Amino acid sequence: MNRILLYTTFICFSTIEVLGQVLSTDPAFPQENDNLTITYDASLGNAALKGFTGTVYAHTGVITDKSTSGTDWKYVKGTWGTANAPKCTSLGSDKYSININTVRSFYNVPSNEKILKIAILFRSEDGNTVGRASDGSDLYVDIFEAGLFASINSPGSNAIYNVNDPVSIEGESSLDADLTLKLNGATVKTAASTKSISHSSTATSPGNYTLELIANNGSSESRDTSTIVVNPATIVSAVPSGLKNGINYTSATTATLVLYAPYKKFVYVIGDFNDWSADINYFMKRDPNNSTYWLELTGLQPGEKYAFQYFVDGTIKVADPHSEIVLDPNNDPWIPNATYPNPHPYPQGKTSGIATLMEMAKTPYTWQVPSFNAPAEDELVVYELLVRDFIEKHDYLTLIDTLDYLTNLGVNAIELMPVNEFEGNESWGYNPSFHMALDKYYGTPTHFKMFIDECHKRGIAVILDAVFNHAFSQSPLCQLWWDAAAFKPDGLNPYLNRDAKHDFNVGYDFNHSSQAFKDFMKQCLEYWLTEYKVDGFRFDLSKGFTQKNTLGDIGAWGAYDIDRVNNIKRIYNECKNVNPNTYVILEHFADNSEEKDLANFGCMFWGNSTHEAQEAAMGYSSNFNAGHHGSRDWNSPKLLAYAESHDEERITFKSLNYGNGDGTYRTKDIDVTLDRMELVWVLFGSIPGPKMIWQFGELGYDYSIDYNGRVGNKPIKWDYNQASNRRDVYEVYGAINKLKTDYPAFTSNTYRLDLGGMGKRIHLDHQDMNVVVLGNFDVKPIEMVADFQSTGWWYDYFSGDSINVTQQNMNLSFEPGEYQLWTDKNLKPSLKIGSINTINKTLRAYPNPVTYKLYLELTQGEINLVQIFDAAGREVLNTLANPAVNTREIDVSILAKGSYIVLATGEGKSYVIKFIK
Repeated sequence: MNRILLYTTFICFSTIEVLGQVLSTDPAFPQENDNLTITYDASLGNAALKGFTGTVYAHTGVITDKSTSGTDWKYVKGTWGTANAPKCTSLGSDKYSININTVRSFYNVPSNEKILKIAILFRSEDGNTVGRASDGSDLYVDIFEAGLFASINSPGSNAIYNVNDPVSIEGESSLDADLTLKLNGATVKTAASTKSISHSSTATSPGNYTLELIANNGSSESRDTSTIVVNPATIVSAVPSGLKNGINYTSATTATLVLYAPYKKFVYVIGDFNDWSADINYFMKRDPNNSTYWLELTGLQPGEKYAFQYFVDGTIKVADPHSEIVLDPNNDPWIPNATYPNPHPYPQGKTSGIATLMEMAKTPYTWQVPSFNAPAEDELVVYELLVRDFIEKHDYLTLIDTLDYLTNLGVNAIELMPVNEFEGNESWGYNPSFHMALDKYYGTPTHFKMFIDECHKRGIAVILDAVFNHAFSQSPLCQLWWDAAAFKPDGLNPYLNRDAKHDFNVGYDFNHSSQAFKDFMKQCLEYWLTEYKVDGFRFDLSKGFTQKNTLGDIGAWGAYDIDRVNNIKRIYNECKNVNPNTYVILEHFADNSEEKDLANFGCMFWGNSTHEAQEAAMGYSSNFNAGHHGSRDWNSPKLLAYAESHDEERITFKSLNYGNGDGTYRTKDIDVTLDRMELVWVLFGSIPGPKMIWQFGELGYDYSIDYNGRVGNKPIKWDYNQASNRRDVYEVYGAINKLKTDYPAFTSNTYRLDLGGMGKRIHLDHQDMNVVVLGNFDVKPIEMVADFQSTGWWYDYFSGDSINVTQQNMNLSFEPGEYQLWTDKNLKPSLKIGSINTINKTLRAYPNPVTYKLYLELTQGEINLVQIFDAAGREVLNTLANPAVNTREIDVSILAKGSYIVLATGEGKSYVIKFIK
């Protein structure tokens, strides 16, 4: 006799198979040395392979006592997406079988490892069509030891019935035995010397019932139990006033759970407090709106944490959509304890799927900065980062240690790529599953608050990348209304469209016209603003905030959309009502008429100038005008312009691989490229309005965005901060950033921008100080008219030089890549190398660091004199160079270890570079 089995660990969902079973096995209680046949019914489960006409392959492995979790497959057979895998035999009628000739030898499991389960999926050859359980989870078959075992096959534990429903009970044993079926302790059926027993009954009254099967063969006995529930009548009662969807802590010992679940018939709460069993005492009441369920939990212990799920219609288990922290049995085991200490244990063997964690009477965090005065929008210098690829430990406590580095860079806002719960651990975060829950992969809620507090102490705002265009399949908003066969939301889903309304959608598209979704998004944003005191949001793919169907017509999607505009204005107002200083930043890229409308309303926008910055760095013609809001006819500086972002190719990589050159001046040379990164930021960063830097751009990060796959882990290059040529870039970035935040001239409303061509100029006019910024983006020397605002003394911020301007339109000469920033107020240069000219970086020094001999090379002109200064500015070496050559060999073996500055002069000009001994 075959024993029907379905074991799941629920990667995406937690759904109980009720109407049929996906797998059956022969023998029914397989052991590790059995010749085992597994039969798969493709019409059940997610039915992805129903009607499939090609060859079906098994993707299979085992779970052993060496597995780190119940989903840690070992000894996997074959390669995904190829024919190198066990081939299934078609039995017709959507059924397939696979024969496993001795389980241990088939999987080559070492003898010292105990096999607990067979793990298995079924797929097409290319792996694009996969047969799973109806919830999208994996399939498992238990492996038994020799002996007598009893099993209640039907109904499964936590089976739900209504009064007068028929109840069919089926059980079996591994060996012939006397079988006894009991219901709540009373015997209802017996059978002698057999392997199977069945009984039919009727659910006559509401209540909790326990089934027990006892198998006794005279020498041993085995028992199996299962609980079933017969639903009571639903109590219709209004949700108490003032409660929100999700968890409402009403006292130190009580919490009221509220779930919006239209079209659902009934809901139980299962969790640590009732041993994860459906129980009529945890049967949720229903609001008169027939859509909202609620239940007050009492008798809970202050300071205790409890995990729970909703058990909906007897078929679906989900976490709360408004969870603040969740337990994920598949991904949490891989989070280091140092990152998330002492996690609440997952109830292994009692439930499956993601669960919500709540904490009674938790100690509130004491904010050191309870009220933060965020920087003005037009003064923002934003640093965008992905925690995973920024620091090796990928946690908030370590991130705190980088804040001095960012403060010295002149950053006054950090934009974090998504930190709410997303699928998996290693991710960019744009695959959200719980929009209110903090993902544990980066640390605890307390650690996150500590990070925000430390940022605020330094005057740094924290902006979250918020993803409200879509959700992924782990989200309860998907699971509660889901078409398993099509693997997408069903037509009743009040939050999500069955099919996306626009191109470039990922995941499952939110219905932005649905009141349910509007309420959900409002509650989520309010939570982040109040619970964590974040300062604003960058809304990912905000152009998708519409129900206008433009699939197949990208142009129509970007056209002015009044419904989208109204949605965004509503979101803006909701954020501002919580905190009037909230930053509302859109990744929009729609028609300028729409962006202008929203910008004039108050929204900020991501402004992509990456292509132009890349061309400029490489030495090709470019125009920075798009990096300024005035080019778009906006009323105020609402454009958060950037030369790099997480979504764009890295400028240094682009320049090193595709750069321009002339003679010995080549932008493909790393030192030249790094110099031109300074040039780009001096001009681009000086454009009035907020600006953004992508992580490590200030050190000339030169790994492609596609390294290890677009969203794959990237090398974390903090060692770049120790390289003098890269550190120079950091210092120049920091100098410009501090000018923007410290001097009102850089936020002046009076300016002239000449940002096209090879020679770019910026004029900033202010009563406090006038500024002229100039840069040569050519690969050849050029001259530019400075067009100073006045005659008199002017001062170059970077070199410390000064000139007495007698003609405002005087010409200045610029070497390729050279930049100058002139002010009519004498400012103290911010660079650590003080007043020595740092502009002309046409001088190369190698190797760097150096041990014995330093080689100097001037790309244009001849070196006449070389002077070397130590970190204190004292001259330690002075030598006359041969004017006939442009490469010089300097013996530095006599110098002590440390940092030095080389000042080389030739033809009346000075050139400077640093090196490390």
